[in-house]
Amino acid sequence: MSMEGDEGNRDQSSREEWTLLFWTTLAVVVPVIITLWCSVQRSKRKIHMKDFFRKSKHGWHCTDLFNKPTYCCVCQQHILQGAVCDCCGVCADETCLRRADRSLVCKEIMAPSRTDGTLAHRWVRGNVPLCSVCAVCKEQCGNQPKLCDFRCVWCQTTVHDDCKPSLSDGERCELGEFRSLIIPPHYLHHVNKLRRRHPDEYSKLASACGSGWTPVLVLANTRSGNNMGEALLGEFRTILNPVQVFDLSELPPSKALQLCTLLPPGSVRVLVCGGDGTVGWVLDAIDTMKLKGQDQFIPRVMILPLGTGNDLSNSLGWGSGYAGEIPVEQVLRNILEAEVVKMDRWKVQVASKGLYFRKPKVLSMNNYFSVGPDALMALNFHTHREKTPSFFSSRIINKAVYFMYGTKDCLVQECKDLDKRIELELDGERVALPSLEGIIVCNIGYWGGGCRLWEGMGDELYPPTRLDDGLLEVVGVFGSFHCAQIQVKMANPVRLGQAHTVRLVLKTSRMPMQVDGEPWAQGPCTITITHKTQAFMLYHSAEQTDDDDDESSTSEAENDYK
Repeated sequence: MSMEGDEGNRDQSSREEWTLLFWTTLAVVVPVIITLWCSVQRSKRKIHMKDFFRKSKHGWHCTDLFNKPTYCCVCQQHILQGAVCDCCGVCADETCLRRADRSLVCKEIMAPSRTDGTLAHRWVRGNVPLCSVCAVCKEQCGNQPKLCDFRCVWCQTTVHDDCKPSLSDGERCELGEFRSLIIPPHYLHHVNKLRRRHPDEYSKLASACGSGWTPVLVLANTRSGNNMGEALLGEFRTILNPVQVFDLSELPPSKALQLCTLLPPGSVRVLVCGGDGTVGWVLDAIDTMKLKGQDQFIPRVMILPLGTGNDLSNSLGWGSGYAGEIPVEQVLRNILEAEVVKMDRWKVQVASKGLYFRKPKVLSMNNYFSVGPDALMALNFHTHREKTPSFFSSRIINKAVYFMYGTKDCLVQECKDLDKRIELELDGERVALPSLEGIIVCNIGYWGGGCRLWEGMGDELYPPTRLDDGLLEVVGVFGSFHCAQIQVKMANPVRLGQAHTVRLVLKTSRMPMQVDGEPWAQGPCTITITHKTQAFMLYHSAEQTDDDDDESSTSEAENDYK
C-alpha cells in the first residue's frame, strides 16, 4: 500500500509539472506569436499605405495618436488613429481615407486667379488650430466637441460656421501674414502660360504679388541631428505653397534650386533646415548655378540649425541648435527681418604624395579645416554613425559620443608630434611650429559646437575676424584636453596667424583630417587652401547666440560680422 501510494504521488507530481510546463510555454509562446502576427500585419499595412500615399495628391501623414481632439472630415466622428494632410490639414480615419482622398481637394500649387486677379479663400472645415480666433466675431474657434468652423489653407484665417457669410472681404484671400514669402498658385499658373520665359517677364508678374515680395524656399534634411526635419516639412507645407518645400532626402538641392530661375532675379531666400554639412551641400549647388550662367537668380541663404555642431549657424546669429522652442511662424518672421551679408568660401585642394598623375581631391570649405585631435574625434564618430545610424538620432547622444572619443584621445594621444610630421606656410612664408597635436584653419568665428576659437579666453589682443575679409585664421592646439580647456574659456589657442592662402605639407604617416565636419584619414600629401567665391547669407542680429558670451564680446561679434 505504501509503495502504491508513493507511485500515485509521483504520478500526480509529474502531471503537475507537465501542466505547469504547458501553461508556462503557452504564456511565453502565445504573446510572441501575437506580437509577430501584429508586426507582420503592421508591415503590410505600412507598405499598403505608403503605396497609397505615393499616388495621392494629398500630403498624407499617418499618425497612431492625434495630440488634440480630432474629427474625421468625411464621417465627422472623433478619431484617434488615421491620417492628416500636411498641406491642407484634412483629417480622416483609416476607413474614410480613400473617400477623403477622392472627394476633398488638396491645396493647389498652381491654379488660375479669379477674374479680378485675386485669390479665393480655400476653406477646410474643422480641426482648426488651438486658440484660433474668428475673423468676424473675435471669439475662439473650434471649442465645440465636433467637426466645426473653417480655416483657409492659404491665409490661415479661421471663422465660425455662422460667421462665414459675414466676412468683410468675402471670398478674397490676401495670403495672410506671410504673403511676401508665399508663391501664390496664380503666379506659377501665369509663368506656365508664358511664351517667352525671361527675367523681365517674371518681374512684371511679381508686381501682382505686392511690393517687397521675397519668396522663400525651404530645403530640409530629414536625417540631420535630432531628426526634426520631417515634422518641420509638414509645418512649412501648411503655411507656404507646398511647391516651396523640399525634402533633400528625395530631391537634391541642385534640382530644388531650379525653382529660383522661375522667380524674379535676386528676390529668393532659401531656408536650409539641417546641419553645417547640409548648408555646404546647398551652397555647392548654388555655385553650380553660377557655372550655368544663372548668377542673377542666386538666392540668399538662411539656416535653421538641426545638426550637431551648427557652428556656421551660430556665427550668423541663428543659434547653436533648434529643438522646436520657437514656432515656424517666428522662423518665417526672422527671415523677413534678416539682413544680407557676404561670406567667404574656400577651395581645399589635397594632392597625395606620389600620385602625380591623379587629379587632386578638391573640397569646398565654409567653416574650417583641421588636422589632429578634433578631426580624429569626427572620424571616429563618422565611422560609427555609418555602422549604426539609428543610434545617432539625438543631438545629446551625438555630443556625448564626441565627448567619449575626446576623453579617449586625452589618454592615447594618437596625434602627438604633429609639428615633426607637418609643415605650415601662410601666404608663402614658412611658420615655425611649437610642439602641437593639431592645426585648425577657420573661416568663421565659431568652432567645435559653439566655441569662439580665435577669441579664446578674450584676455589677449588679437586681430579682428570677419566673414568677408578674405582671410583665414590659423591656430594650433596641444591636444584634446587643450581643446576642452579652450571650449570652457580656460585656455587660449596657439594663434599662428591670418592668411589669404594656407599650405600644409604632411611629410610622413597618416593623419585624420576634416573639412566642415566631413572627416577622412589622409596619407602624405600637400593641402592648399585658397579663396573660391562669396555666398550671400542672411544674418540675424536680434538676439545673443552664445549664452556664455558676456555683453561686450557679443557686441564685438555683431560688429565683426555685420
